[in-house]
Amino acid sequence: MNHPLNQTWNLEPIFAGGSTSEELHTYLQQVTKDIAALVERLGQLSAPATVEETTGFDELLESLQDVRIRLREAGAFAGCLTAQDQSDKQAVRLSASLSDLSAKLQGLFVQFQSLLLHTNDDVFQGWMQRPEVAPVSFYLSEIRALAGEKMSPELESLALGLAVDGYHGWSDFYDTIVSHVRIPYEQDGETIMLSAGQAANKMSDTNRELREQMFQKWEDAWTGVEDFCADTLNHIAGFRIKLYDSRGWDSVLKEPLAINRMSEQTLQTMWDVIVKNKPVFVSYLERKAQVLGVDRLSWNDVDAPLGTVDSQVSYDDAADLIVEQFRKFNPEMADFAVKAFEQRWIEAEDRAGKRPGGFCTSLPRSKETRIFMTYSGTASNVSTLAHELGHGYHQHVMNDLPAFSQQYAMNVAETASTFAEMIVADSLVKGASNAEEKLSLLEDKIQRSIAFFMNIHARFLFETRFYEQRRSGMVGSEQLNELMEQAQREAFCDTLSSYHPHFWASKLHFYKTGVPFYNFPYTFGYLFSTGIYALAQQEGASFAARYDALLQDTGRMTVEELAQKHLGVDLTQPEFWQGAVDVSIADVKLFLEMTEEHARS
Repeated sequence: MNHPLNQTWNLEPIFAGGSTSEELHTYLQQVTKDIAALVERLGQLSAPATVEETTGFDELLESLQDVRIRLREAGAFAGCLTAQDQSDKQAVRLSASLSDLSAKLQGLFVQFQSLLLHTNDDVFQGWMQRPEVAPVSFYLSEIRALAGEKMSPELESLALGLAVDGYHGWSDFYDTIVSHVRIPYEQDGETIMLSAGQAANKMSDTNRELREQMFQKWEDAWTGVEDFCADTLNHIAGFRIKLYDSRGWDSVLKEPLAINRMSEQTLQTMWDVIVKNKPVFVSYLERKAQVLGVDRLSWNDVDAPLGTVDSQVSYDDAADLIVEQFRKFNPEMADFAVKAFEQRWIEAEDRAGKRPGGFCTSLPRSKETRIFMTYSGTASNVSTLAHELGHGYHQHVMNDLPAFSQQYAMNVAETASTFAEMIVADSLVKGASNAEEKLSLLEDKIQRSIAFFMNIHARFLFETRFYEQRRSGMVGSEQLNELMEQAQREAFCDTLSSYHPHFWASKLHFYKTGVPFYNFPYTFGYLFSTGIYALAQQEGASFAARYDALLQDTGRMTVEELAQKHLGVDLTQPEFWQGAVDVSIADVKLFLEMTEEHARS
């Protein structure tokens, strides 16, 4: 690759001019007209009475897929604008306009679902078997079944329209809250104000005193906005509960499970296996406390690096490292990463004004992706970079599929990203030059297991219990703090000396309205990818093609079907999950062996 790499992304090839782009304005005017035309057209159509009549819907299917692709492109662009500069008010207004347009598109699909629902079963099955339609038959069958479990098309369209300024509006308001969060930090004798994203990176510092100071300031900052966050979270949850009740849904998990195309039995089996194995990971946390010289780990010690190994990795070195490890598994994956770095698809600059966190967004019309993060040189940053590139590669292998076959869920999206992380992390541990470096890298790898088995579990427990209480009325910030700490204590087996009661306020994922319960899919993806990675290790270079085939199927089958077809396993049973957890247990056992001297001291 050409060095030095630019750490800011280039959005101009998508729509020139940023949030005031005339090109985008014209583009959205056309999308708006096309959606209106499709609404009118659907209103004049009736369900096909014979399989022969379904041929008249081929062009309609193409138009629906095309308008969805174009709107996804614009939405991804707007998301990039608001993330890179939280003071860009025009970008915020653009996002609001796109939310309204998205609601119209969803209303259009409600009409389409109704047409599918009123198609005779035999005619529908014949329609799905036609060669022109078969590639998207899974998606069409899925949305037809879901339509039968919702309100009438008129009420669903009304709810979608009201959600723009209600449900999604509250999610947008959370972004406004975060944009005003500032945390003081002493640097070179003067106090500077860090954004939430910058402050979060400081809490991974090797200096424990600095971590403790920053964590207290972090808690103080979120205490200052806790009432705003509590109102926002309550209104998001209240909308969901009312909508679910109107649809006759008695479980808040019905929608997230449907979105993730997985059964409740699979979810419960996964959590049961994790809980059963937690004592091993408690041993790791206790040993880490001994290595750090403290009686018990505090919340901000859990993700802290170990030892004196310099964990700072330059952005260019991180890029070279990731490409090298990707190439050992799959040259095409490495080539994709090179393209992302060299063509400036990545926004990594450490500067004020950016939103916290990281993401990868797909631009299906351009057949590109954009990756967002704040890179400060930590091992965790390297992992995040590999993680987001894994997401990008997932979309890359699906770019030539029909739009309806690209609709993959969050849990399998997280499979691709965590698989990419594993390729990098495992290779680094195996290639460490000395014991100290190996221990540091191994510990960083285990940290991810702790995040998925304990931190994510705490989020799931909190959100489940919060929704139970929300049914009885608004839940205040003090109660939310108590629920959060209770969930953390349970998930971490009460091993820590301190917890993060305002985690519910500081974590964006609780406020995302696109995917409710933005937690358990991460753990699923981590363990599913672990099982895939173990198979890849056994099979060698020939597995790369199988991996691409698995990714291409993620938008056209349930996770249980995906696992059965490509791995030959049953996700509703504990055997697969135990085998995946065993991979992480092996890492913990190696860590305990390497730190045995601390247990005797």
